Amino acid sequence: MHVAFLGLGAIGAPMAAHLVRPGPLTVWNRTGGRAAEFVARHGGVAAASPRDAAAAADVVITCLGTSADVSGLLDGPEGILAGVRPGALFLDCTSGDPATSRRIAARLAERGVAFADAPVSGGTNGAEAGTLTVMVGGDEQDVLQAREVLRAFGQRIEHLGPVGAGHAMKAVNNALLAVNIRAFAEGFAGLVKAGIAARRALDVLNTSSGRSFVSESLVPDRVLTGAFPPTFRLALLEKDVGIAASVLEQTGVDGALIRRTRELFREAREELGLNVTLAGVALELEFGGKQVYFVARAVSGALRQGLFDEDKRLGTYRPVLVPLANLTRIDVRPPELRTWAREQSLID
Repeated sequence: MHVAFLGLGAIGAPMAAHLVRPGPLTVWNRTGGRAAEFVARHGGVAAASPRDAAAAADVVITCLGTSADVSGLLDGPEGILAGVRPGALFLDCTSGDPATSRRIAARLAERGVAFADAPVSGGTNGAEAGTLTVMVGGDEQDVLQAREVLRAFGQRIEHLGPVGAGHAMKAVNNALLAVNIRAFAEGFAGLVKAGIAARRALDVLNTSSGRSFVSESLVPDRVLTGAFPPTFRLALLEKDVGIAASVLEQTGVDGALIRRTRELFREAREELGLNVTLAGVALELEFGGKQVYFVARAVSGALRQGLFDEDKRLGTYRPVLVPLANLTRIDVRPPELRTWAREQSLID
């Protein structure tokens, strides 16, 4: 079965890598150099355009930032619709919105192409290990065909309903993650300010009823270690919360908490930018939303206090050496991070 994979981002690339061995695989990325790097490392063939990628494919997979990005690849002389063949299957692994997915499905159906939305959960680690959860919306027969491809990178493949059901499930999942991140941020900051060591607070929390994926995985692995991997942008998580809020509104559910969470994430995104890269106590920190959102207020405070130099042309911030006493005025600064920053010579 010939597969075309479009979108080689942080999660798309490792997903596509699992499809090389069963092959054949054609890949495309908006930035052509990334597709060439993928082929050099994993194999497959790089296509020059979405049309070329789809032309020989039995299955076309997209993994982009938004449903609008997917829709934008359909039209024009180099678009997917110019190349995809009747009888092909189109799987959208984007964390998209149900309404746009249904419109895309209708357009593809006019060409005799089946569609299923199939967003994934499990992060880059799950993508690399091939253990993602895949949330699928589509017709029964289309999903049955999709399983053959999805099992290459998915450990759990759940058919949740008609087209759009997968995207609805993923949006609500990410919205609940966002709510949890925000709640953890406030509670954890309060504990540290109350004089409880960050690591001890986390250990107690993770043997108590308030534990969660955020406390058990994201914070110990990516925050207290100072790793802060750039795996998920704040803007994308905000987008997902917005989609979830729309799903609730359309179904008549009062989503007051999710709406408020969206507002808070929008404020952070507007203040810090779409792709801003920060440095300071977490050297070359990529502000990635779900991993490090709870230090957003700390970073914002640091900027206001002049602890960073800004390169507006690049949208990045460079650390300046400041006394440790200055750093403690920032809202959230667990002791472990101060120690790490000192070891990296970021602070005196």
